[in-house]
Amino acid sequence: MAPKLVEVGRHPNIEVLAYTEVERVEGEAGEFNVTLIKKPRYIEEEKCTGCGVCVEYCPIKVKDPYNQGLSLSKAIHIYFSQAIPLITYIDPQSCSFLNHEKCAICVGVCKNRAIDLYQKPERISLEVGAIVLAPGYEVFDPRVGNEYGYGKFENVVTSLDYERILCSTGPYEGVIRRPSDGRHPHRIAWIQCVGSRQVNPSKGNPYCSAVCCAYTQKQVIVTKDHDPKIECTVFHHDIRSFGKDFERFYQRAERLSGVRFIRSYVSIGKEIPETKNVTIRYATLEEGVKEEEFDLVVLSVGLNPPADARRLAEIFHIELTPEGFCKTNPGNPIETTRPGIFVSGAFQGPIDIPESIVTASGAEALTGQLLSYRRGGLAVEKRYPEERDVSGEPARVGVFVCHCGANIGRVVDVPSVVEYARGLKDVVYAQETLFACATDTTKKIAETIREKGLNRVVVAACTPRTHEPLFRETLREGGINPYFFEMANIREHCSWVHAKEKEMATQKAKDTVRMAVARARRLEPLKEFKLPIDKRALVVGGGVAGLTSALGLAHQGYEVFLVEKESQLGGVARRIPKTLEGFDVQTYLEDLIRKAYEHPSVHVLTEATVKNVGGYVGNFTTTVEVNGRIREIRHGISILATGAEEYRPNEYLYGKDERVLTQLELGERILKADETVIKAKSLVMIQCVGCRNEVRNYCSRVCCGHAVKHALMLKEIDPEKDIYILYRDMRTYGFAEEYYTKASERGVRFIRYEPEKGPEVVAVEEEGRPLLKVTVADPMLGQKLQIDADLLVLSAAVIPPPGNVELARLFKVSLNPDGFFQEAHVKLRPVDFAAEGVFLAGMAHAPKLLSETISQALAAAGRAATILSKDYVTASGAVCEVREDDCVSCGLCISVCRSGAVTFRETPQGKKAFVHSVLCEGDGLCTAKCPTGAIQLKHFTDEEIFAQIDAFIEGER
Repeated sequence: MAPKLVEVGRHPNIEVLAYTEVERVEGEAGEFNVTLIKKPRYIEEEKCTGCGVCVEYCPIKVKDPYNQGLSLSKAIHIYFSQAIPLITYIDPQSCSFLNHEKCAICVGVCKNRAIDLYQKPERISLEVGAIVLAPGYEVFDPRVGNEYGYGKFENVVTSLDYERILCSTGPYEGVIRRPSDGRHPHRIAWIQCVGSRQVNPSKGNPYCSAVCCAYTQKQVIVTKDHDPKIECTVFHHDIRSFGKDFERFYQRAERLSGVRFIRSYVSIGKEIPETKNVTIRYATLEEGVKEEEFDLVVLSVGLNPPADARRLAEIFHIELTPEGFCKTNPGNPIETTRPGIFVSGAFQGPIDIPESIVTASGAEALTGQLLSYRRGGLAVEKRYPEERDVSGEPARVGVFVCHCGANIGRVVDVPSVVEYARGLKDVVYAQETLFACATDTTKKIAETIREKGLNRVVVAACTPRTHEPLFRETLREGGINPYFFEMANIREHCSWVHAKEKEMATQKAKDTVRMAVARARRLEPLKEFKLPIDKRALVVGGGVAGLTSALGLAHQGYEVFLVEKESQLGGVARRIPKTLEGFDVQTYLEDLIRKAYEHPSVHVLTEATVKNVGGYVGNFTTTVEVNGRIREIRHGISILATGAEEYRPNEYLYGKDERVLTQLELGERILKADETVIKAKSLVMIQCVGCRNEVRNYCSRVCCGHAVKHALMLKEIDPEKDIYILYRDMRTYGFAEEYYTKASERGVRFIRYEPEKGPEVVAVEEEGRPLLKVTVADPMLGQKLQIDADLLVLSAAVIPPPGNVELARLFKVSLNPDGFFQEAHVKLRPVDFAAEGVFLAGMAHAPKLLSETISQALAAAGRAATILSKDYVTASGAVCEVREDDCVSCGLCISVCRSGAVTFRETPQGKKAFVHSVLCEGDGLCTAKCPTGAIQLKHFTDEEIFAQIDAFIEGER
């Protein structure tokens, strides 16, 4: 998060109003008047530098809310080390000055006279056109019901408490300790569904909190990384690893040595006075009731609505769900019940980080639609100081070594590394920092560049993958070329991989810094160049995702080409009658298709196939075959929304017996009131057909919801109908849990099976009646059950369309191991590809529900608009170039270039390789392949790389 926080703090078009609440909202969409109350920090923000002297001298110690009260802070403090804005505040609940006992020590020590103990609330009035609500969520308080001893037993903690215990900036600096005595625990238990999936309201919420299974698995993996000897036990009901690649993540945790996943309801036994250990009672089918002792118990708590949700609803005049979350439009899950007010994140309901990021980009798209007529009218362009020409100067290198809290500092001897750096050739300045990426530190680096005349900068910290753009921006603010920056990764490469070998980690950090300085001394300034943008879009796929993305861009004023390979729009949604919540999919879909055809900026091309793609971000050229005719389309961005397909089963007599259907086929028959379905007396559904196996090692996410939905629809038609659902884990996450409960209450029988003892199906005839006999081993009863069924429904896997492979090649994007499109970053960029200017949406990304598909389609439109709204894009200066004198025209560079950037051109010396800079991705494959060294990658030249190697060898000597 750190680079994002700093980016927000630096952005000229973002004003951060922290410690501020909304008092009143008046007006309507496009013309809201918002009254804010800025609460007193007792600090004058414009004077505070975040130096922390006041914190050091403050005599009042209080429990630190950031660390869940597991450590102490001061009455005056900065909430956390990388806070934006980086300004102290005084906690009015704990500070004595409110009781007129003014110690005022902080006032006396503050050199900037920033502290005002008599500061009053400030009322602020704003005029805005749109509002996005993102107040997040509250963590369930397990004291409710007093079931697990939280607050009573010292070594019973919540999952959020444990997050802080694990963290390098936490109360124990990343060393796992238990609260009672600071001892290192050897046996840790996690209890799932605390406050979630509760039938009794006094014990919690009826819904599933969606994130708990995944974060517990993460905590188990991180715990084992800290100490492989710790024994980890997870007590659970269903394992809900429904997210993309989450099934593999679960398997990774489960296969670790010393990790147990036990399916059982549990209760806390007692606290042992001598050790403060806690006992847990549980039952297994094999061993009956057992009791075990644990050093530490972690309660995997669920998500509650924001504490002030009711107040927010009154202020913004919006509606809430019965659970207390924001009520949204079923056809647009980012729209609230009041026009012009949108919602993102967990205020929608329990969702994880990638989904939160998706909804944030979706809210961006909707606000863009509403305010497109004002686009650019109020924007301020960021201005930089004039770039200093350092070409005639000797290298003057500055080195900044980061503690990264305790991430680096508790393993690597940072002061020693700084002292070592000072002795390296051409290093004129070296300094240690707590967080190099924090706002105050980046500002100081820029100031140091100017004050010390630095012309090269090395930051020894973490990964350049996330932080390099931030520090390049810092160099530009310091007045020198951003390509004079080099990053030494001493976190991932040193402190993390050598956590138990501190001396060796420190030595390796010194080696890494020495190599970075050697390369930095040879860095050259590079020029980035601006490319004009074609303000048109191409959307591939005409299902719900493609239609939504296309309309999302068209409503913002952009021309869109919508390409669909079939003869009609709609995709798989045409086969779905309604959602689990009862939303009419067919009516919605027909309306969406009508809008696409009627919109003057949307050009619909059916029976169309993409044949070739060329160009680069802002200037693509795509060749499409439409009804046998070739058409060339020029566009600035591309969105891939090719959907998914239903697996055609080879098992359970599918295709051999007409009474065996898939869930989609069942939905179609219900929609048509097919008599074979309506009159069937007994129906069996089998979950996880074709997925969660060696061939398709993922959860198809939607199947459990479809099964429950169809079971409830059939029960409405005939309450006496016998319906059985055979499952491995019921993954009715979020609010779908309540429909699972409803199905149980209406007589739908749920029978769990183990994958190694899966159901068996045979077709028989008894007493002149044809039947399907389904046999399944019931682990609860410890015996096999035989069910006579009139119909068998298979919850078949969601699979990627075979055309994804060719599209991935044409658009130069990646697929994951399962054949779905691979996003650039699972959390930070969930709708972007690594290839700039190409985005993804819907089930082409991974299996997802209709509401999730709509959110991601809007998100793709929002992300695409960030490019189309500009007049140009800036291309990197780190691209390849050819020394024609050395080129022998062998063509190897052309054969390996993935972006098509290298071609031959005629020169006075004959045919030579040529690099189109705007197409070059700077991956260096051509450089590595060239037999004569004719192609060099700027910013990664042979001289720079050899300098690093030589520096390492010198150190070894």
